[in-house]
Amino acid sequence: MAVSFDRVADRYDETRGGMKRGREFASDIRPWLSPGSVLEVAVGTGVVASALIEPGTTVLGVDISRAMASRALARLGPRVVLGDARALPVRAASVDNVLFAMALHLVGDVPAAMAEAARVLRPGGRVVAVHGPPDARPTDLVDAMRSLDGMRNLRVDDTDTLAAAATAAGLDVVHQGWTRWYQVPQSPNEVADTIEDRVWSYLWRLDEAGWLAEAEPAIAALRALPEPDRARPAAQRQRLSVFGAAGGALAAG
Repeated sequence: MAVSFDRVADRYDETRGGMKRGREFASDIRPWLSPGSVLEVAVGTGVVASALIEPGTTVLGVDISRAMASRALARLGPRVVLGDARALPVRAASVDNVLFAMALHLVGDVPAAMAEAARVLRPGGRVVAVHGPPDARPTDLVDAMRSLDGMRNLRVDDTDTLAAAATAAGLDVVHQGWTRWYQVPQSPNEVADTIEDRVWSYLWRLDEAGWLAEAEPAIAALRALPEPDRARPAAQRQRLSVFGAAGGALAAG
């Protein structure tokens, strides 16, 4: 099942870095794009898409969540539509790039999403994905959240799965690597608050028993840390994979 972010649309930007994070992701993504148009699938509130807009680049967005798409509309103008990544409302061979920025784990069917991306790409186009669980530098916050590791790392968008889906869709692997390290300073109490409020999508599938076994210990451990209101200088990075459609020269990233 695809996951809609309607329930957290009003808090999405404040809990996920807002335009600052959008600009950071865009700076990692831009060198890998082919010249021309960009379709961001699961565009969210449009923070990455809006940061990619520059002369000569048309940026479009699609999202399954009406609440998220309405926020992207405010940033991108009339270039956002409602739609499912597994059945894009886009003509075949009509865009130069398809972007998934921290979205493939929410789609529910990665092979179907990659097949759709390949369908709408023009010859020589690119699919760029920022994906997978974050790789975080060690801090006491990371240690306190160990009870949630099973849920946080239960993903369908790991590098090998994504590459296999791309290959099955007729795409070539161009690059597999990492984004830069991003600073994400947070205090233990701030992180505990986001868990209690179920801000993160991996928490939405926890039943009561799972909540007691996995979420509650993390909340307690975070609030028990020294100076729980002091932000830690934490940093993390994400996987970045790039795939190319046949039929055109692929520029280096």
